[in-house]
Amino acid sequence: MSKKKGLVKVTIYPAWCKGCGICVAFCPAQVLQLGADGKAHVVRESECISCGFCELHCPDFAISVTPQKRQRTKAQLPSEKSEDKTSTTEPVPSPEQAVGTPNLENNNGQKKT
Repeated sequence: MSKKKGLVKVTIYPAWCKGCGICVAFCPAQVLQLGADGKAHVVRESECISCGFCELHCPDFAISVTPQKRQRTKAQLPSEKSEDKTSTTEPVPSPEQAVGTPNLENNNGQKKT
C-alpha cells in the first residue's frame, strides 16, 4: 500500500534533540538530516509518507508528526440547497439505553442464566 506524501507536518523540538541520528537512519523517505549544529532538521517535508518511524524511535520525544490541515475547495463544501437532514449513521443511545452489559443481560436488563 503506498502512502500519500505531503499530508503531514514534521516538527523537531531542538531543545529536546540530542542529535543521536536515529530518526535520520529510520526515515525511509530521507525527510530528515543532521545539521551543522549536530541536531536533526526537516529538509524535505513534502516527501514525508507519514510512517511515523522517526517519532516512534526518537528516544527524546523530540519529533512530532501531525496531519496538516487541508484547505477545503468550493466543490468540497456542502451546498446550502442540498442540505440533507437525515443521518446515515446509527443514532447514539441515550445513557438510559446504554446501561448494562449486552452480553450478560437480556432485553429487560436481567442477567442471562
